[in-house]
Amino acid sequence: MYYLVKDMSRIGNAPVVVPKEVTISVDDGGVGVKGPKGEQRVMIPSGITVKAEGTNLVISRAHDDKPSRALHGFIRAELANATEGVLKGWTKTLELSGVGYRAAMSGANLVLTIGFSHPVTVVPPEGITFTVNEGKIVISGINKQIVGQSAAKIRSIKKPEPYKGKGIKYEGEYIRKKAGKSAKTVGGAPGVK
Repeated sequence: MYYLVKDMSRIGNAPVVVPKEVTISVDDGGVGVKGPKGEQRVMIPSGITVKAEGTNLVISRAHDDKPSRALHGFIRAELANATEGVLKGWTKTLELSGVGYRAAMSGANLVLTIGFSHPVTVVPPEGITFTVNEGKIVISGINKQIVGQSAAKIRSIKKPEPYKGKGIKYEGEYIRKKAGKSAKTVGGAPGVK
């Protein structure tokens, strides 16, 4: 027996609760979200409508095809992230592990000493701030995507290697270590002199 289930987007159908400290302005092209930490604008694609109903934002879609369903959930998540970002902000923490690995601030820029012949300077994107605290780098901002992207970019400078775990890793990230190469076997392979 088959049931025709319509409108099953659980994420898209959940309304975004807007706290009283956050103000929302909905117009033709997008939604403006303003709060104590700053303001963001979320662009709304055609086929998706956003309505403010009391203290909630309700997101709906015009069509029921796969791309529309995907956009429905995506826009709802973007609005929820923007609302939380302007209210509390987003942070990602990176840890340095390795002998002599250091991070320092030079103005707003992050300077990393991580085993290269030269220090690496990372300039923060607009709206992102770096702080260094006891071997940890904290990336913070109001846009969740840019915070995560900045953290990934810094981590990619010196990813943790699998033998000793040296490098830059996310806080709480588990590095699966490999066994090192064992000493050469005595005698070598049979038939080889």
